Amino acid sequence: MPLPDLADIEDAARLVYAAMPPTPQYAWPLLDDALGTTAWIKHENHAPTGAFKVRGGLVYLDRLLRRTPHLGGVIAATRGNHGQSVAFAARRHGIRATIVVPHGNSSEKNAAMRALGAELIEHGSEFQESREHALALAARDGLHMVPSYHPDLVAGVATGWMEFFRACPDLDLVLVPIGQGSGFCGAAAARAALGLSVRLVGVVSAQAPAYQLSFRARAAIPAPVTTALADGLACRVPDPTSLAVVLEQADDVLAVSDEEIGDAMRLYYRCTHNLAEGAGAAALAAALQLRAQGRLGGRKIGLPLSGANVDASLFAPILASR
Repeated sequence: MPLPDLADIEDAARLVYAAMPPTPQYAWPLLDDALGTTAWIKHENHAPTGAFKVRGGLVYLDRLLRRTPHLGGVIAATRGNHGQSVAFAARRHGIRATIVVPHGNSSEKNAAMRALGAELIEHGSEFQESREHALALAARDGLHMVPSYHPDLVAGVATGWMEFFRACPDLDLVLVPIGQGSGFCGAAAARAALGLSVRLVGVVSAQAPAYQLSFRARAAIPAPVTTALADGLACRVPDPTSLAVVLEQADDVLAVSDEEIGDAMRLYYRCTHNLAEGAGAAALAAALQLRAQGRLGGRKIGLPLSGANVDASLFAPILASR
């Protein structure tokens, strides 16, 4: 499936900006000191739902309703940010949204989805089980299943990367967290649309390594999920379409541990006073890993702070740790 082109992304931007402004990008001196190089941070944590996913939901729902204006409702499976995206967009259009999450999901993300008007259903012990249940409910109740990966979602997500690359066209390296892959595909689409040569390196959780294993094997490799911090990266089975893009477009895929992610969450707060959830801090965790290995080499890097939705009970001990 081809990536969205420049015209498609600019059309998506028109839809996105009807609901939210562009998010900012800043270079923070304390963070630069910690990394030993210049790092530009794209603050998708400033989006209306606290994460980049809302862009994709806005575009997907708008285009879906133009194709099927009498839609009865939508359903999605999520660990939180995709579900908030769907609920946010559904509320703007006045349609019913049902969201399926695994048991033990973030209580604050669950509360946010309910506050956006979604019906929340808890099912299964991890995302794949929630997804399979959502598909069954969609068939039973005549609901449209919003996938985790779709060209319209990618076009929406790519609007943030277009903002970033246009504001910082001379980046040498961008580190991109990979959950189900829409974020990485959006970055690849924007890079191609603007004709840039910046290196794109994916980042996964070492406790959810499916995309890294698949990148190395050049084929889909499922892997168990045990991460306690990065629920946005908790992918057991790679999406085949987004994996194809990762295999073609990624220069590498790195893995970061929960301990490294916790360090990055704390560093973000202490250097910028911005809140980062686990998946949102993964790119910074990878940058710190590269610096420790002597692999940053003074290159100008781009890091998406892709989400801020972390439960207070999870973040408090991280922030208190030395």
